[in-house]
Amino acid sequence: MIIEHRKSRRVRMFRISVPDMTCGGCVRRVTNAIRSVDPAADVTATPATREVTIATHASGQAVLTALAEAGYPAERNSRTAAA
Repeated sequence: MIIEHRKSRRVRMFRISVPDMTCGGCVRRVTNAIRSVDPAADVTATPATREVTIATHASGQAVLTALAEAGYPAERNSRTAAA
């Protein structure tokens, strides 16, 4: 018998403001930065509003740090936790 243990990780939902995200190239770099801390993150970035919505297992601080290191400092607008 094989018993598999999976560590349950909560998905976190974030909406952040990225003032310097103004074009498609910025969207790609922002998305890559977020996925550097969680390759499975669901990222929706909108340069017109300069907002990014993220569903991730990574912490908010990890996401903000990755974005700052990529040259896109961000501010968290709101957070909603999901199961």
